[in-house]
Amino acid sequence: MQSVTKLRLFASPDERRMLFATMERYNAACNAVSPVAFSERQFSNIGLQKRLYSHVRETFGLSAQMAQLAIRKVAGSYRSTKEAIKEQNKVLAALGKPLKTLTELSFREHGAIGYDARVLSLGQNRVSIWTLEGRIKLRYSKPAYFPAVTTVKQTDLVYRDGAFWLYATVETPDTEPAEPTEYLGVDLGVVNIATTSDGEAFSSAATEKVRQRYGRLRGALQKTGTRSAKRKLRKIAGREHRFKTDTNHVISKQIVCAAEGTKRGIALEDLNGILLRTTVRHDQRERHHKWAFRQLRSFIEYKAQRAGVTVQVIDGAYTSQQCSVCGFVHPDNRLTQAAFRCLACGHTENADLNASLETSLPGPPSTGLLRSAPPTPGERWKRKPTKSMVPPTASCPRLKLGVVD
Repeated sequence: MQSVTKLRLFASPDERRMLFATMERYNAACNAVSPVAFSERQFSNIGLQKRLYSHVRETFGLSAQMAQLAIRKVAGSYRSTKEAIKEQNKVLAALGKPLKTLTELSFREHGAIGYDARVLSLGQNRVSIWTLEGRIKLRYSKPAYFPAVTTVKQTDLVYRDGAFWLYATVETPDTEPAEPTEYLGVDLGVVNIATTSDGEAFSSAATEKVRQRYGRLRGALQKTGTRSAKRKLRKIAGREHRFKTDTNHVISKQIVCAAEGTKRGIALEDLNGILLRTTVRHDQRERHHKWAFRQLRSFIEYKAQRAGVTVQVIDGAYTSQQCSVCGFVHPDNRLTQAAFRCLACGHTENADLNASLETSLPGPPSTGLLRSAPPTPGERWKRKPTKSMVPPTASCPRLKLGVVD
């Protein structure tokens, strides 16, 4: 399996100067390649190399390998951006909204440099890295979880928060996942970051408190506008994001450990495009758009792969409206954010827990179906169609806000 590990570099003032100069030259080459790639719609590594390799080498004084890496960065950036726009447009088209189009890309002066084994070698405690003035050797620090048996596939040199970092893509031996007979369902949400079918809920109260605190602080500093206020803004930049990232790491580790300890797989909803498909009140927009469900999912997936736990992603349609007991689907089953009551069988449950129980039975639900038999291990409930969805009745009334009778 492949994973990315951050390694901090320790460089002297002269070595920092050489790294900055290399970054600036490399990204200047990328900015020279980008207009040609965009105008000619040439996003192939080989096509761009045939077209621009000699020009990049002669104009920017890069080595043969660095010239190719700069061209590959441009081509790869266009391909990934094009693919992201394609996925977004699927949702926008379904919503009847204007579609996005690809625009010319530009690269920051101190943007990342992509290195490979020909221009960077990673030793036990030092790294040998190519610069415009020749190779230099720098000390680096590695985290405790850095794998002992590993192959470094690619490394990006990144300048962030006043320091140079290596983002190393490492490859470690795969752990063959066992075929599970049951799944741990995980429902992802805004109020509860994650709720498992075991009944464990991870609240977003702490991250919401941090978001509000930094939001107030940023607003006050931006209003002040002095030099010291701007220095403070730069100092606190990224703190909220790092706190949320750490929270997602903790949650994902607990979920994977719970599944690994009980020999189960993990079932997650596919929430791609959810931020485009849903709307919220104006005062909830910032919280909604800072919902880091994609990051949490990626953390669960790579930790599960490392632990040999199977992860299955299912269609999330109707899981919030479907009863986990009888399988009946109706929008009015979910009364509030927290309350669920089935209009068919009267089953009451916390709405997030009900959705996670439904998710734990892999396979997409269908509107207006009732379960007719209990499930066999690892299989979804058998279902049979009903003539119509049951409306609310006196025997199954709507619940008042957050109250279950």
